[in-house]
Amino acid sequence: QVQLVESGGGLAQPGGSLRLSCKVSGFSMDYYAIGWFRQAPGKEREGVSCISQGDSRTYYADSVKGRFTISRDNAKNTVYLQMNSLKPEDTAVYYCAALSGSWSLRADDYHFWGQGTQVTVSS
Repeated sequence: QVQLVESGGGLAQPGGSLRLSCKVSGFSMDYYAIGWFRQAPGKEREGVSCISQGDSRTYYADSVKGRFTISRDNAKNTVYLQMNSLKPEDTAVYYCAALSGSWSLRADDYHFWGQGTQVTVSS
């Protein structure tokens, strides 16, 4: 059974940091790209970052470039999203998802999704 489980969300102050984790099971991460998405109330789901299968190339939305870092540990079946210099506009539910392909930041391209974890950035 394919599962993706996010953790690490919570409350952070502006300028602070959080690290999200996405634990996957039921498939081999060697053959899937893993993406992080977010959705704020009243807004569409937005692609934040992706790490490709194989060579683990990384891709970022312009809104998070230079602040967020995606990485993967295939031995632990886990993908991480390190979020630094957080801003109030980063507040959203964050989802990880798996894609049987090279990479994408389009939600429609993804096959499997986690339940999401809330990130709130506020003073």
